[in-house]
Amino acid sequence: MNSQKITVSVIGGHDINDEVEELAHNVGFIIGKMELVLVCGGLSGVMEAAARGAKEAGGLTIGLLPGKDKADANPYIDIALPTTIGYARNAMVAASGDVIIALPGSFGTSSEISYANVYGRPVIDFGGWDVLGTIKVETLKELEEKLQELIKDLC
Repeated sequence: MNSQKITVSVIGGHDINDEVEELAHNVGFIIGKMELVLVCGGLSGVMEAAARGAKEAGGLTIGLLPGKDKADANPYIDIALPTTIGYARNAMVAASGDVIIALPGSFGTSSEISYANVYGRPVIDFGGWDVLGTIKVETLKELEEKLQELIKDLC
C-alpha cells in the first residue's frame, strides 16, 4: 500500500436506539485511536455517533453526503463531500473504505454491504447481518483485533 492513510467506512442505520448509538461511538473511538480515517454517510444515527467517537479519539472523519449541501453534515465531520446522488452514494461509501464495519441498520446498510462485497472490501459484521462474505465479530475487543489484522494485511 502507498503512503495514503487507511480508511474505514462505518455503515449503519440513521434511526437508532441508545445501545446502537453507544456501540457506534465506541467503534468510531477505536478507529480514531488507531489513527485511521473514518468514512461514513455523514448524517445522523450510526454515522454521527461513530464520527463523534473518532473525533473524541483525535481522528479524522469524512462524510459522503447524499445531497448538495455541506451544511447537512453532522457536527463531527471534518471533510464533508456532497455527492448529489442520493442513496447511490452508498456505493461510494463502500468503495471508499479499505475496510468496512457494518453496524445495525436497514436497506441502505444492506446495500453498502453488497457493494463492499462486490468491490472486494473486507466487511466486519458487528450488526448481526449474517451475510455471505462478512467477518462476524461479537465484542469490541474482537472488532479491534480483527481490524488490526486486516490493516496489517493492507500495509
